[in-house]
Parts: sequence; C-alpha cells; structure tokens
Amino acid sequence: MKRQILIIALLATCSIAVFAQGAKDKYFKTRAAADSAYHHWEEEPVWMEQVVVTGTRTPKSLKDVPIQTRLITAQDIQKVDATNVEDLLQQEMPGVEFSYAMNQQTHLNFSGFGGQNVLFLVDGERLAGETMDDVDFTRLNMASVERIEIVKGAASALYGSSAAGGVINIITKEPTKPWTLNVNTRVSKHNEWRYGASLGLNGYRLQNMLSYNATTIDNYNFTNGPKPLARTVVNFFGDNTFNVKDQLIWRPVQNFRLTTKVGYFFREQVRTESVPEHYRDFMVGLRGNWDITKQDNLEVSYHFDQYDKSDFRKLDDLEVRDYSNVQNSLRTLYNHSFERGDVLTVGTDYMHDYLMNLNFAGGTREEDSFDFFAQYDWEASDKLEVVSALRYDYFSDGDQHRLTPKLSARYQPISSLNLRASYGMGFRAPKLKEKYYNFDMAGIWIIQGYEGLKSELSHNFNASVEYSKRHYNITLGGYYNDVENRIATGSPYVDATIDPTRPDQLYLSYINLKNYSTFGFDMTAQVKWENGVGVKLSYAFVHEELPHDDQGESINNQYIPARSHSLTARCEWDRQFTARYGLNVSFSGRAMSGVDNDEYVDYRTKDANGHLLKRTIHYNPYSIWKLSLAQRIGPAIRFTIAAENVFNYKPDYYYLNAPLTDGISLQVGMSIDVEKLFEK
Repeated sequence: MKRQILIIALLATCSIAVFAQGAKDKYFKTRAAADSAYHHWEEEPVWMEQVVVTGTRTPKSLKDVPIQTRLITAQDIQKVDATNVEDLLQQEMPGVEFSYAMNQQTHLNFSGFGGQNVLFLVDGERLAGETMDDVDFTRLNMASVERIEIVKGAASALYGSSAAGGVINIITKEPTKPWTLNVNTRVSKHNEWRYGASLGLNGYRLQNMLSYNATTIDNYNFTNGPKPLARTVVNFFGDNTFNVKDQLIWRPVQNFRLTTKVGYFFREQVRTESVPEHYRDFMVGLRGNWDITKQDNLEVSYHFDQYDKSDFRKLDDLEVRDYSNVQNSLRTLYNHSFERGDVLTVGTDYMHDYLMNLNFAGGTREEDSFDFFAQYDWEASDKLEVVSALRYDYFSDGDQHRLTPKLSARYQPISSLNLRASYGMGFRAPKLKEKYYNFDMAGIWIIQGYEGLKSELSHNFNASVEYSKRHYNITLGGYYNDVENRIATGSPYVDATIDPTRPDQLYLSYINLKNYSTFGFDMTAQVKWENGVGVKLSYAFVHEELPHDDQGESINNQYIPARSHSLTARCEWDRQFTARYGLNVSFSGRAMSGVDNDEYVDYRTKDANGHLLKRTIHYNPYSIWKLSLAQRIGPAIRFTIAAENVFNYKPDYYYLNAPLTDGISLQVGMSIDVEKLFEK
C-alpha cells in the first residue's frame, strides 16, 4: 500500500508542476496554433492510410490490402484503456466472447472458432504454451503496442496450423524520437492495480524500447440465486502479474537492420493459500532484415519461447513444475517486387516443439514441423488485384502433412469502394496434448488423448464490401466455414475393459467430429467529424451447426457456443479547449444476445440411460457499458476517470460461462509522457 500511495503522490506532484507552468505556454505559441493542429488531426482519414502486414506478409495500406483486415490502433487501445488483449477485443470486435472453463481458465470464441483455431502472434511470432485450449491471454498486455491486425477466416496458406479461424497479430512500438518515457497507473475495484512504464531511445544506428507492466487483483466471491440448474462459480481467483520486454534494433548500414528481443512474464494465482500456482514465460528472438535491392528483401529470424506452469509449496519452499512447452523456430522470408507492382513471396519455417506434461505417459513428447509457402500478389489492373498462395506443412509425430491453398481478390470500381472475396483452406494438426493426454480429473473422469486423431480441415469462403471517404468508413462482410474432422472431447463413457478394477470409471476422449459449420456476417460503420464527435458501431451475426456424436447426441461443450447476435459501440467527443487543456468523453460497450448450452448438472448424477444428467442452461442477453472522461493536461499528462458496467449488470446465476462481473466498477488512472515535460 505504501508503494501505491507513493506512486499516486508522485503522479499528482508531476501533474501540479506541469499545470502550474501553463502561463508560460511553452508547448503552443498561440491558441490559434493549438486549434489548427487539432483540426488538422481531425481532418486526416487516418484509419485507411495505416500500413498493415499480416494479411499478405508484405506492407500495404489498409485500404489497399486484398484480404479483409481489421485494425485496432494505439489510439483505440488508449481510449478503451485495456489492460490485456481480452479486455480490448471484447470492446472492439463483435462476435468475440471470452468464456471460462471450470478452473476459470479463459477460452476465446471468435465467430464460432475457438482459441485453438485462432493464431495469436506478437510481431509475427507464435506463442508457446496454453491454458486449457488457448494461449495465456494475461501475457498479452497492451503496454507499448502500436497496433493489432486481425485477419478473419482461414489463413493457413500463410501461417499454417491453428490459423483456420484467423490471425491476431500484435505489433509493438518502435522509438521515433530521441527519447521517450511513459509512466502510468490505474486503480479499480477489488484492489485492482496496474502499473506500467516504457523507455524508448532512438539514436543514429541504434533503437531500444524497454517496457514493464504489472497488475494485481484480489480474490472475491459471487452470490448466486436459489436452486441453480447446473454448476456455478462461487469464487473469482485474482492474480499478480508482471511482464518486462526489451527490443533493440541495430542498423549497421542503411539497408540492413538486426532486431533482438527478450522478455520475461510471471503470473501467480492463489486458489489454495498453501500452494499458489505459478506461470512463467521466457522469450528470446533475433531477426535480420536485408533490403538486397529496391525490389528484393530477405528476412531471417530465430525465436525461442518457453512457457512453464508450476505449484509453489510454501511449507516446503519448493517449486514443483508440472508443465513446460519449449518452442525453437527458424524462419526465412523472401519478397521480390516486379516493376508493374506484382510481388512474389516465398518462405519456409522449421520448429522444434518440446512438451513436458506430468499427465503424459513418460512425461514428455517432442515434434518437428516444417513448411514451405509461396504467394503471388498480381496487380492485374489499376482496379483489380488477385493474390494466390499455397503452403505445404509436415509434422513428424504421426507423419502428418497437408497442402493448403488460398485465393483472394480485391476489385476497386471507384476510389472510395473496395470489393473483396476469398477462398481459403484451413487446417489444424492435432496437438501433442490431444494425442497423448492421460489425466485423472479429480476422480470425475479420465481425459484420454487419441494418437490416431486426424488433422482438422476447413473450407472458408468470405466476401466484403467497403466504402471509405473522408471521415466515413462502412464495411459489410459475410462468411461460411465448413469444418471436417473437428478435434474435440466427446461424451463421457464407461469402458470396463480399460481397467477391470474400476468398471464404473468414466472416460472422456479426444475425437474427430464428422461435421461442423458456421456462417454469418458482420458490419462496421465509423465516422469522425471536425467538431470532435466520433461514432463507431459494429454488429455481428453468427450461426453454428453444433456437432453430434455417432449416436446423434449433442456433444457437451464446457465452453459456451457463439451468441447469435453481438454489438459493440463507441461514441466520443474530443475537444481541445485551450493550449493547456483537452477533454475526451467516451461512452462504449457491448451487447450480447442470449444463448443455450447443454451442461452437466454435476459429474456424478446420471439419467435413466446411465448417462451423466444434462440440462439446457439459458444464458440471458446482457450488455456492459463504460463511461470514460479523459483529461489532457498540457502535452504530457492524461488523467482518466471511468465507470465500468455503468448499468450495474450482474448475472442471476454465475454458471461456468457467465460474465464474471459483480456490478459497477470505478477506475482512476494517470499516464505521463515524461519527455514532453522538457519539450520547447
């Protein structure tokens, strides 16, 4: 608590000191200059001129990229004031919902695809480890993030396994000024604190960005209604995290840059006071980028990532590691630009995947994977662009391999209108866990892997229309996904032949489901006027054809199905009143339709047929909205007061997948760009 008070006092002192110097007007010569700078910023159609790289692995402006790409900018992140990617995506992307398994590990539903089918990247690199079926989202904090690029639909032709549902690429900032220093903090309900700092240095040949972020939130309890129909959540388990990263860029010559990265992440979660859970990640990366000629570029990279889980036995002062995933990957990427504007991209990847899990027979498994891909971006005319890609992947465990194509086209009949369409084949190779797991889950059932699992194969079709002119942007898109051999856990069963001493033992095995499909559409409209008023509205419709087993019984899913209708919205007003003071008022949130999910009453009660008793749980529609007031004091200080969940939404029953919110929450935060205190 003393540290928290000290930080608040320091920030308050800096705020008063800078505000007191307002009469000197060091940062703007006149009010007219300030207003001129403000209106110039307002008039630029900035969101369509942003450069993105994820959709084609080559830099293109957002309006020209042939694959539909959603962009979340640093300004969007600042307005949402998100701590991690989970907070951000739920506010900015309709069709996205994070639900929870029974141990409160977070699961992503992305327009019908789970987190195991959505590939998360940081600066183009994969992440090791998982919590249940997803990456550890708490690793992905929003400190020093420049932008997030989101490609929906199959991207396996460029990114391989686990990209059948899309790619979310988090791009970090690079220093652009001689030096920058930002410090920030935020406090909220349940003793939730966030601290952050980033230091950027930009010299003649060297650039460096160092960032630190820490969070903490206490455990707290929920109150459920009487006589729930299925299992409910009673406790929320908080955690403590810290994340430090450093990126160094060296340019020994004009046409070559060498980037090194190192990062360390730690999270502690206390479910049992005497044995807290620890999660760690250590990352090192090295990347060389060489502009061989004006038309030729070569990139070579190496990436190491290790993610561990352990239990800390306080009484014995002993750390017991029960999970470790280590990935070593190498990549080569070559681009050649032709005079008429066409681009040829070829590349290859190699990864050695090591997994230690105490729930494996033998404890460890290893796998090597290799791929080769090629893409040709054809500028057929000033109005038509066609991109074709083909990729071959090989996995050593089980000798599995796959060839995946993709074809995309963009047609621009007039300068303000873009028509896009694509077909992509997606696939996901079975993970080592899904093939070799053998885990007695607290005596409830034994989860078993299946070595004979086939790779998931999907066919993705999508089309979109985008209109963009001056302050306005409207996008409408639709998609259809047909998935074969979807990998999931089946229904629990009894097999006395496995262990005759336990004839009533329940087993839960990984299987391939025959059919699964989703289709839907989404729409986004945004506008920003010169008077400082901006509106962004997004809507998504999703329909899932849920799978069944061989007996025609619906497969129980511990995760909630996609909600059919979802909406995200933000309305803001931004005004620079004087050279020393500006204000941003924002009202934003999301609304989700209701959904039904078959869930087990408990893990022991059976019906007349001997199956575990299930009930259909109805998750009511809900909406969560946030009112935020952000004050800009001088050029350096941003002071924010926000009310999260302003309408005080609370579920009647906290079933496993219910939003874990217990009412309205007040948030107070401050951010200081220290270098701006010294600008003249």
